[in-house]
Amino acid sequence: MHDASPMIQFDYVSKRYGTKRSGTMALRDVSLEVPRGSAVAVVGPNGAGKSTLFGLALGFLRPTEGTVTIGESVPRDYVRRTGVSYLPERFGPPAAWHVGEMLRAFAKLEGAPAAADDAIERWGLARHAGKEVGELSHGLRQRLGLAQALLVPRELIVLDEPHEGLDPLWRVRLREVVLELRAAGHTILIASHDLVEVERMASQAILLEAGRIRGVLETAAPATPTRYRVHLAAPSGGLAAAFTNATAADETGTVYDVEVSDADELSTRLAAAIAGGARIVAVTPRHEDLEERVRRALAEGR
Repeated sequence: MHDASPMIQFDYVSKRYGTKRSGTMALRDVSLEVPRGSAVAVVGPNGAGKSTLFGLALGFLRPTEGTVTIGESVPRDYVRRTGVSYLPERFGPPAAWHVGEMLRAFAKLEGAPAAADDAIERWGLARHAGKEVGELSHGLRQRLGLAQALLVPRELIVLDEPHEGLDPLWRVRLREVVLELRAAGHTILIASHDLVEVERMASQAILLEAGRIRGVLETAAPATPTRYRVHLAAPSGGLAAAFTNATAADETGTVYDVEVSDADELSTRLAAAIAGGARIVAVTPRHEDLEERVRRALAEGR
């Protein structure tokens, strides 16, 4: 039977650093759920509270108010009992450690010695296995961090800024790995500034700003579009008369963005525009990407 309970749950969580009089509120009244088997991203500007949220989720920090649970347990108890695959924002093993030896030691501790060679191959580290960590570039260190974090993937995977330092090819590879893990039933929590990749790998994006949730944004395109771009053969007042919310998308007067409630309304208004003299050559659904929606949500919250 499928377990419908959330993997991670925050209920009215606030976190203050310091005292009531002189402290700083890093999170304010945050409630959220991360469903089991999902990939959920936390996005927002620097200082939004993402690191604090991750610290609370992993049990590194305790909430000032509210409750946090992982798998219906207190985070520290869950981590001790089950473990979590975790990539910190600043992955920094000792500079003198050797890449291959480090991964083999961690794999042995996991009881899966063969996992080290698999990880070295998967993350393109074979040519660097004999190097010390201090010799690696920023991008190679990040790949080493991902290799170590995902040696033996746990039920819960937490990746804090995993795209940092990766070139475009390895960002694609990371996306492929995350989608594989998601398909295998793992729950993945990601913090990232790369909204293009977030949109491709996560099912939801939780937008944080100034310690508050500004929105929970679905990354998939809506099944029924409500925004369309209409192309005209020539400028015409017929379109504006039929679509009172039409906005010009360029300076030619022949391309407009319109919004409707459903396909029936679109058909009715297009017919009215044509009857009013508009010569329509194309109508295409317009999906607002995640970056646009994040920008709009932040602007509306100010």
